[in-house]
Amino acid sequence: MLLENREGQGVPNVVFRTRREHEWVDVHSDEVFKGKTVVVFALPGAFTPTCSSTHVPRYNQLAPVFKAHGVDEIVCVSVNDAFVMNEWRTEQKAWNLTFLPDGNGEFTKAMGMLIDKVELGFGKRSWRYSMLVRDGVIEKMFIEPDVPGDPFGVSDADTMLDFIAPQAAKPLDVTVFTRKGCAYCARAKGLLRDAGIEFDELLLGRDYTERSLRAVAGSTLVPQVFVNGQHIGGSDRLAEYLADRSASAA
Repeated sequence: MLLENREGQGVPNVVFRTRREHEWVDVHSDEVFKGKTVVVFALPGAFTPTCSSTHVPRYNQLAPVFKAHGVDEIVCVSVNDAFVMNEWRTEQKAWNLTFLPDGNGEFTKAMGMLIDKVELGFGKRSWRYSMLVRDGVIEKMFIEPDVPGDPFGVSDADTMLDFIAPQAAKPLDVTVFTRKGCAYCARAKGLLRDAGIEFDELLLGRDYTERSLRAVAGSTLVPQVFVNGQHIGGSDRLAEYLADRSASAA
């Protein structure tokens, strides 16, 4: 399989058939790329495992950082129709990204990235890659290697951001284990919001059990806060952590 690196070339001139508010809207390549800096990441299919669990969520999370470093738009392209792409964006809550349906594979074929996934019942799909496009010209491409399976190691959001802005500060990955009616949990969430830090909340009985909490935190007390894989602890420990972080940044 020949995967073409098109750095230095213009993006394909195609029409994307999108769906907005129950109306068909044709979007031409120039509308997406002309006069703008755009990051594109392409993937095999909407609602598929790696695409849904990692590829889309991380680009969506890092979108504000990309935009702070000169990227106007982040575009997800897949050989799927507009209805599927719109539903997938909603399911992913990926409001920071633009989803472009390449239902007939015209853009993907012109990029040299249309591959055969017949053995999986997928038909023709896109190979996984990402690219940085400035004013319609491809500056950089990260193409996954031609190996069996669904490789995912270079087209990710972190690799692209490291290329564009190697020193960029990335957002913290924060999870808070809570339970209903817990005042200390409310305090911990308030501390994080006041610090401008986004977080995922896991609620006892809905998202986890006490056994799970003991397994990961060694305690059943809540809240339990984790930051970038580090166990911080409860709300008092979180307040200390945030104070130290603020002092270090000063």
